[in-house]
Amino acid sequence: MIGVIDTEGGCAEWTFPADPGAVRAARTAVRNRLAAWNLDGLADIAALLVSELVTNSLRHATGPIGVRLVRPDGADGVLLVEVSDPLPDPPRQRVADLDDESGRGLQLVAHVANRWGTRPGATGKTVWFELAVPR
Repeated sequence: MIGVIDTEGGCAEWTFPADPGAVRAARTAVRNRLAAWNLDGLADIAALLVSELVTNSLRHATGPIGVRLVRPDGADGVLLVEVSDPLPDPPRQRVADLDDESGRGLQLVAHVANRWGTRPGATGKTVWFELAVPR
């Protein structure tokens, strides 16, 4: 079950259970909210990056996974996307070998997002990234 915290105004937040269906549910929620905000041009890349971060949370943490979007102010703003989980350890970006089946999620975020980072939370961590609004 998805816990919708808030989807009004310039912020949308959801909580997903730590099960494999969370990845698809998070992608769908992000796409739908960006469409409602007329930010369809960011939907594909935001959904892809959220998928990577939610998948990382599923692999390394137990407990609920939070996803939060903050709508940009004005046409020159950035979309802020955050994925939170209860594991306090920050993620490590690593270089995957050519035949590795995983290990590229943070590399993808680092290459595509304008900026990204992590911050500790009261009961875990948040990985965030920013995407520029297309003109």
